[in-house]
Amino acid sequence: MSFKKDEESGLNAYYNNKSTIIQEARIFNESNVSPRKCRALLTRVVYLLYLGETLNTQEATNLFFGATKLFQNKDSALRQMVYLTVKELATMAEDVIMVTASIMKDMQPNSEVVYRPNAIRALCRIIDPSMVQGVERFFKSAIVDKNPSISSGALVSAYHLYPQGKEVIKRWVNEVQESVNVKPIASYFNSPQPTSGYLGFSSPQPQGPQTIPSTSNITQYHALGLLFQIRQQDRMAITKMIQQLGGGKSGSGSSLKNPMALCMLVRYAVKVMEEDPNMHKQMYDLLEGWLRHKSDMVNYEAARAICEMRGVTAQQLTRSVSVLQIFLSSPKPALKFAAIRTLSQLALTHPASVATCNVDMENLITDSNRSIATYAITTLLKTGNEASVDRLMKQITGFMSEISDEFKVIVVEAIRSLTLKFPAKQALMLNFLSGVLRDEGGYDFKRAVVEAIFDMIKYISDSKEAALAHLCEFIEDCEFTKLSVRILHLIGIEGPKTLQPTKYIRYIYNRVVLENAIVRAAAVSSLAKFGVNAVDGTIRNSIRVLLSRCLDDVDDEVRDRAAMYLKVMQEEVLAQKYVKDDSVFSLAALESQLVSYVNDSAASETPFDVSGVPKVSRAQAQQESARPNAIETIVAAAPAKATPAAPVQKTAEETKSAYAQQLGAVPDFADYGPILNSSNKPAALTETETEYVVTCVKHIFKEHVVFQFNVSNTLPDTILERVAVAMQPNDTGLTEDFILPVESLSHENSPQIVYVSFTRDSPDDYILGSFGCTLKFISKEVDPTSGVPEEEGYEDEYQLEEVELGAGSDYIIPNYAAFTAEWDKMKETGTSLTETFALSSMGSLKAACDSLIEILNMEALGGTENPQSTSVHTLNLSGLVTGGGGKVLARCRMTFSSGQGVTLELSVRAEQEPAARLVLAAIGG
Repeated sequence: MSFKKDEESGLNAYYNNKSTIIQEARIFNESNVSPRKCRALLTRVVYLLYLGETLNTQEATNLFFGATKLFQNKDSALRQMVYLTVKELATMAEDVIMVTASIMKDMQPNSEVVYRPNAIRALCRIIDPSMVQGVERFFKSAIVDKNPSISSGALVSAYHLYPQGKEVIKRWVNEVQESVNVKPIASYFNSPQPTSGYLGFSSPQPQGPQTIPSTSNITQYHALGLLFQIRQQDRMAITKMIQQLGGGKSGSGSSLKNPMALCMLVRYAVKVMEEDPNMHKQMYDLLEGWLRHKSDMVNYEAARAICEMRGVTAQQLTRSVSVLQIFLSSPKPALKFAAIRTLSQLALTHPASVATCNVDMENLITDSNRSIATYAITTLLKTGNEASVDRLMKQITGFMSEISDEFKVIVVEAIRSLTLKFPAKQALMLNFLSGVLRDEGGYDFKRAVVEAIFDMIKYISDSKEAALAHLCEFIEDCEFTKLSVRILHLIGIEGPKTLQPTKYIRYIYNRVVLENAIVRAAAVSSLAKFGVNAVDGTIRNSIRVLLSRCLDDVDDEVRDRAAMYLKVMQEEVLAQKYVKDDSVFSLAALESQLVSYVNDSAASETPFDVSGVPKVSRAQAQQESARPNAIETIVAAAPAKATPAAPVQKTAEETKSAYAQQLGAVPDFADYGPILNSSNKPAALTETETEYVVTCVKHIFKEHVVFQFNVSNTLPDTILERVAVAMQPNDTGLTEDFILPVESLSHENSPQIVYVSFTRDSPDDYILGSFGCTLKFISKEVDPTSGVPEEEGYEDEYQLEEVELGAGSDYIIPNYAAFTAEWDKMKETGTSLTETFALSSMGSLKAACDSLIEILNMEALGGTENPQSTSVHTLNLSGLVTGGGGKVLARCRMTFSSGQGVTLELSVRAEQEPAARLVLAAIGG
């Protein structure tokens, strides 16, 4: 590192300084140009750009045209360097198109100069899309040139020009196909020798530069990439190309001799296999054939493709794993690393298939390349059995100090998985983790170790006290504030539940004395949890004394927390609310409602009502914010994954927030106020195969209900105009305000939105009922030749399914609560209602539970959604009624008999009577 710093300082820094180079560029204007000096200066320019130095437009233009003056020089090496520089500066300079004629002069087919490939590559950076057709003749002749450098230069340039000139370059497909199928050129030793003439004189040989034979066949690689670009929209053409070039089941008959081209063909085969399931068998046979190719690169690419296939079976993996097993004993480190990394990823899903390589992987544990050794031992941890754990752990301990933090994290993650797999080995694993926790390492490594211990505490109860003790020792000398805060929080939760909670208090109070303000505040909160949850009065008094000392802290956050928790410890109601309560606000819902509150100018007159924000359990909150572990991250980042990533599903609150922004952009709804609730998912009003597809989303406001109809036109030869939805309510309580129709709806601009707004006659009532819906529009046929719709259409309508306003889906939001405490509390302060229902259609208690949760849209508490008995069960539910309706709880006592179905006794307690009746109405109609 010091050598590198010295190298980039002093004379070298001056020599490669931008200002110095620009000044020295005057040598391009000298009458007697020195090719050697110019080559050196151009090299420095390219090196400067390689280092990331930026040139402004004027500087780049001056250097560009200064270099073009060297086109007059006949020195071949200098001309090659000029083209390299011109290509790099072309994207930054102005008026570069002026040198097109000079470059094309060197591109002529009869130009026997060594820098013709350089000219071709530079031209693609100079010309604009309108000029592609003008140079078509030059490129087509260059693509089929016998000189591989010229052919590759033309193919690569065409590849880069393709996005701008697709239609022109598609006409070059025959020349590109010829380059793919080109026969290998014989080597110099196999080429025909000059024949001797009369009296022993040899016959004359052609003059000029000779074509240098190429044994790499790199032209095939470049041609295949361009050919795929041209044909990528035609799946049948791509499939035919793969089958023609694949060489059959054995793979030996392929005309492709370049290994990189074959690797590219493997990836194209995988893409076809995933996009067209009907071609799976044919493509898999090709992949198996490539496993027997003479090139290691092709063997590995095919083996990796098979290992990463979706739904691959153990039988299909046999040959590919055998190939990777052979690579494990290869003398080439890169090949060993690639094989062991692929096996490590495969072991996550098919450990039994990888277990056949255990002997070979054990030999790699002592490999001089620590990256290979790390992958080997983590893979063995995934595939090994309980008997081999002790031996592997001894070997891991030996080289942990020799690998980087990145690989240490991989090892720790593998050990975490192994601990959960073999809980009986938790003592051995915990000793190892506590040992590496004391070693030197960065934040990511220490966080991985701490989270591994967290998981042991959560899932293996026997390790809890020992793990907490190790964490207490770690925070005594922890340099990372985030980790100290997390550990203190965990100790505050788990410590009071242990047999001897007092032994942790000393470690926590030490943080109050010795640490920074952030850690001190976390320590105060942790101490308070011990005081609130302690059964022994002596412990509570001790905690009060320690918190009283924190009242004199220099940091206001520490003082405020200490004062608050001293007050909380005096009153059980406050302790229950602020310390013992296991629920937290749903952050997504809180954010959405705060955004609506801030954007509503009228809302600033009243304080924000936090009672309308639903709550979730801490476990749910942690699950929502759970991070992927390191192994999952590595697997997700595997570059060979050709399948497109599945779209991330939005949460209910994210969907509602998107709806709020969408409605906020409509001026007619500007004075409606914040949205109280929106449908979680659109309700389908038509079949998906019909000519018109319609879905509905309901938005509940304080005084209005807005129906959003998403309308799609699937007919490409028909345009719909003045599209609207007519709604007929089957009950009173709503008055229609207006309809916002879609003026024009075609197949291309679908879907479009039709809004229908109603006013709630009595905003305090919860309107339930169904609406008959009819799609109305003017239909116009489109002329297939001109694409213009007819002037006069005809009115038409399309009957839709009914839309229902339901109690659970439209007025109730799931909300977490401590059921027993809230149930007892509402007995005194709320409303209680009870009714009995016969659910004769339910075939089991589980089906009844699922149906009740779906209909009422309430949160099932305490795992009661899963009945433990087949005859008797109690389901506890909690929800929040929108529009200030408050909390509502439901206790569903059920009995099941095979002849009568499910008998339900539904008891509802709510803060307000209308909310309780709303829940009963959802079941009883």
